Formats: sequence, structure tokens, C-alpha cells
Amino acid sequence: MLLLTRACEDLEREIQDREEEKVRYLGEKLPPLQMSGLSMVDLQGLCKQLHTKIDVVDEERYDCESKVNKHNKDIHELKLKVQDLGGKFKKPALRKVRVSADEMMRALLGSKHKGSMDLRANLKSVKKEDSKQDKVLTSEVGDWRKNVEAMSGMEGRKKMFDTAGGGQ
Repeated sequence: MLLLTRACEDLEREIQDREEEKVRYLGEKLPPLQMSGLSMVDLQGLCKQLHTKIDVVDEERYDCESKVNKHNKDIHELKLKVQDLGGKFKKPALRKVRVSADEMMRALLGSKHKGSMDLRANLKSVKKEDSKQDKVLTSEVGDWRKNVEAMSGMEGRKKMFDTAGGGQ
């Protein structure tokens, strides 16, 4: 809280200093105009003086803007260089570490891990009947080739037409 109040006070003091500096600078650069009692020639001369001052101020403003733009470009280029240099960092090669499943579980779970872990116990058992059914399916797959050879050509198409028409 103390730091926050101190920062607020510093910020207010800084704003007041800026305002005072602005008033002082404008007092130096822009003296108060006294136009009362001046002839037309004197007013024209005053206007010419003001125009020359405006030109000088515009040149200064342009110079300041060009410097700021140049510095911004330099900063951008330097940031790109820093990024390029940061990208060239070599990553070290990792070492291979052999860890058994039990050691890994102990490292992950800590004291909660009990005994050794049998990974094969969780696997499903495969019945031999399933493999027999697979063999039957593969033998049936071979029959389609014979059927395609029998149905190829005009004779096969005629058989298909006859069977389709005979069913009606």
C-alpha cells in the first residue's frame, strides 16, 4: 500500500512538472501578441514573422518525427537480430534412460504403488474358435474369383438375365 501511495504521489508530481515545463516553453517561444494600435503595415509584418516562426516549428517537428521513425526502425531491426540469435541455440541431446514399468510407477505414484505390475494380466484372452471362424471367412473369399470368371463375358450376362427374368 505504501508503494502504491508513493507511486501515485510521484505520478501527480510528474504531471505538474510537465504542465509547468509546457507553460515555460510556450512563454519563451510565443510572447504575448500586442496588436492594439498597430497599423496595417505593422500587422502584415507581424503576420510574416509568425509565418516564419511557424515554418521553423514545422521543420523542427518534421526533424523530430523523422528521428523517431528512424529509431523505431533501428529498434525493430535489433529485435529481429535478437530473435535470430535466440533461435540458433543448440538443444542438448537427451540421454536414453532405461526404466522398468515398476520403477516408473513408483516414480509417478510414490508410496501408493504396491508390488510389481503384471501388464499381461490386463490383456484380453483370445479364443481359438474366433481364429477358426476367420479361416472359414478367408476360404469363402476365395470363391468369389470363380464366380467372377463364370459370370464374365456374354454367357455370364445371359445367365444373370435369365435368372433375373425367371424370378419374375
